[in-house]
Amino acid sequence: MKACFIGLGYIGLPTAIMAARCGKIDVIGVDVNQCVVNQTNAGQLHIVEPGLQELLQEVVSSGKLKAKNRPEESDVYLIVVPTPFKGNHEPDISYVETATRNVIPYLKKGDLFIIESTSPIGTTELMAKLIFDLRPELKNKIYVAYCPERVLPGNVIHELVHNDRVIGGIDEASTEKAVDFYSRFVEGNLHKTNSRTAEMCKLTENSSRDVQIAFANELSIICDKAGINVWELIELANKHPRVNILQPGCGVGGHCIAVDPYFITSAFPDVSQIIAKAREINNYKAKWSAEKVKNAMLQFELQNGRKPIVAMMGLAFKPNIDDLRESPAKRITTEVMQGCNNADIMVVEPNLQAHKVFKLTDYHMAYEKADIIVFLTAHDEFKQLPWRDDKVIIDLCGIYKK
Repeated sequence: MKACFIGLGYIGLPTAIMAARCGKIDVIGVDVNQCVVNQTNAGQLHIVEPGLQELLQEVVSSGKLKAKNRPEESDVYLIVVPTPFKGNHEPDISYVETATRNVIPYLKKGDLFIIESTSPIGTTELMAKLIFDLRPELKNKIYVAYCPERVLPGNVIHELVHNDRVIGGIDEASTEKAVDFYSRFVEGNLHKTNSRTAEMCKLTENSSRDVQIAFANELSIICDKAGINVWELIELANKHPRVNILQPGCGVGGHCIAVDPYFITSAFPDVSQIIAKAREINNYKAKWSAEKVKNAMLQFELQNGRKPIVAMMGLAFKPNIDDLRESPAKRITTEVMQGCNNADIMVVEPNLQAHKVFKLTDYHMAYEKADIIVFLTAHDEFKQLPWRDDKVIIDLCGIYKK
């Protein structure tokens, strides 16, 4: 079997690697970024994911994975491209449509077309219609399905293989065909449904997480006003056998939880009230966090007669990765720097070598030099830093839980 993956990003590349590694699939990875193509063919990972570098080198050297900048004839085509939202929080499926149009000339009888990109309800059916409008001779001759990923950055290798998958075709035959494909490299259970339910399942999973995080973030704001340690409170509340409150942070980021709920609220604005409110709360937490930092800077200047040196610790949207997509930490850092009035702001992100906007500082140096330490992302490196009573420490992610 030959499979063509369109998109070699944070999900497409790891999935392509694991599919190639099973030994039953020859994989072509396609990306519009020639640098990504070149790096992949050289066995060099362009993302940060523990253990994946060695696996990439393995499948490239064995010839099971090759990267190109355009598709080629295959048996299976997987669409694994971004689905961002527009300025009004409406989902943008233009990347999915473009990727679909790019593979249409290569489709033949018996092929399997799968969308993995997070998509609004009905996208799979819409892409199927596009295919059959342009290639009417393929009607009822190919298989079309939707199968969303369920992985956590930092643990992608294990989860791609062992997590259950939800697979929904536009008809029963398409579902069965897709199940046969994924069974070659996925050891988790494969749950069959239809494409619309599979699309909604992905959105539901991330919206549920967003709502749970919103509760924790709102609780942290309340506790800040009440003078209560939110970390201790949550630990005690979770002693209840039926309570499991998540840990608060400085907001919600990533290309899933911070985005997917909008796919529901934009389509069903009159009934998705809790989901919409959760998005509002989690966005507000980032603004609240930025204001907390700016107020601390002003108070320091009033008390000490000089502007503070501030260390913004972490840019990634979650610990121990380099992914800055929709990162509240990045958003907070930007807002603080824009309103700093020439204060000395150091930016720290140990998982990046460099950034095109921020000048990065070593975390040890920043911690020693700064008057105000702002922990935005709970990277493991930061947890090794000792508490300092001579510093103003704003712990927004539970490094010390103080």
